[in-house]
Amino acid sequence: MGTRMSTTITTRALAVGHGGRPVLQGLDLDVPEAALTAVLGVNGVGKSTLLRTLAGLDRPLAGTVRVAGSDPFAMAGAERARLLAVVLSGRPAGGLVDVRTLVGLGRQPWTGLFGSFSAADRSAVDGAMDRVGISALAARTVQELSDGEAQRVMVARALAQDTPVLLLDEPAAFLDVVNRAHQMSLLRALADEGRTVLFTTHDLAMALDAADRLVLLAADGAWQGTPREALGSGALARAFAHEGLRFDPATRSFRPVP
Repeated sequence: MGTRMSTTITTRALAVGHGGRPVLQGLDLDVPEAALTAVLGVNGVGKSTLLRTLAGLDRPLAGTVRVAGSDPFAMAGAERARLLAVVLSGRPAGGLVDVRTLVGLGRQPWTGLFGSFSAADRSAVDGAMDRVGISALAARTVQELSDGEAQRVMVARALAQDTPVLLLDEPAAFLDVVNRAHQMSLLRALADEGRTVLFTTHDLAMALDAADRLVLLAADGAWQGTPREALGSGALARAFAHEGLRFDPATRSFRPVP
């Protein structure tokens, strides 16, 4: 019986930033395979920059990234696209493209030189749209979509890509409470099915309820562990420390200091 490829994500002495200026340094992260990992931190701490670096889109300023034991920056584009799918924040380009076509772009790593769709490719697109709950949007153009609908379409495209690793930047930022819950339930199910799922978020309650692991980013580095450990150790309170506020582990919320 063959061995299954590990899809753990690791970094060592990683520094990420913009224009040669680091925003995070010295990151030694171990993101487990087949688990749901949430990345949290205050605005501007570097969550999106870290995710783009893990995805092989922004080169690190120092240190190393390994996904499934390989350097994503040394991979050919198609090889990397068969390993990991990325959902970035912001609306997709191509306003006149219809939703089915946009979701179908997720199949590009698998369709060969001429991009010919097989029955399996069409099934993957239909299944991804159905699972995200956007089948009714299939014929609409991107420019007709709300921000929340566009966000769900991009998640469907990533699912159609059918990769063992999924990286998402604020996947529930524009969603209402019902669709946010559905989105997190979907990510939870994907991890339970064996995918390595990492997402950034500002929603502390959602991360505590759904994630297996947390990565808490701060200017002086990163903390990682389970939600229970984050609550019990004071790591959450330190990561979101703000003058005049204190974190209450019992209510999982911040309260004014009397």
